Amino acid sequence: MNDWISSFVFFFAVIDPVGTLPVFIAVTSRHEDWQRRKIAFLAVAVATGILLFFLIFGQYLLEAIGVPLSAFQVAGGIVLFLFALTMIFGEGKPEREVELIRSGHETAIFPLAIPSIASPGAMMAAVVLTDNHRFDPIHQVNTASAMFAVLGIVLVLLLTANWIYRWIGDAGASIVSRVMGLILASVATTNVLLGIQQFFLM
Repeated sequence: MNDWISSFVFFFAVIDPVGTLPVFIAVTSRHEDWQRRKIAFLAVAVATGILLFFLIFGQYLLEAIGVPLSAFQVAGGIVLFLFALTMIFGEGKPEREVELIRSGHETAIFPLAIPSIASPGAMMAAVVLTDNHRFDPIHQVNTASAMFAVLGIVLVLLLTANWIYRWIGDAGASIVSRVMGLILASVATTNVLLGIQQFFLM
């Protein structure tokens, strides 16, 4: 249960469901309710497919090109840490991705499915948390279920986006994004340390 909760918190931080709300609201502002529901389902379905691919085949892909998972973990941890710093000190996820929408990319695929839901950090998490050399199939299935749970939360939030966003507002979404950034920075540091440890134990 503790491992499942850790995986859930990790995926919740890197996917940031609450931070996706302003993006979804902006991208669907001119659509009818039924169209918004369709976009929500499509975005989550595409993101789920991408993350599931990385969860199943990500490690094999890295091994095929000769990149050890420990190196990928360190690199991913550094990228995650830099991303977390931008969430904490710079523009939060809502501001950055809403700006992408304002530049004309108003589709369910971009920036909703990618990079808002299936973010680079989420792809990295799917690979690292299902390392075949460290985790047995049961643990990997638990990790996958934690990922699906977060994606389920994303779908529920998107389907109720207008009501939730009226309640928390821009400030609330920004605060949540920064709190997630702080958690993500801690997780990223842990990944770097574990990656270095695994590299020298090889």
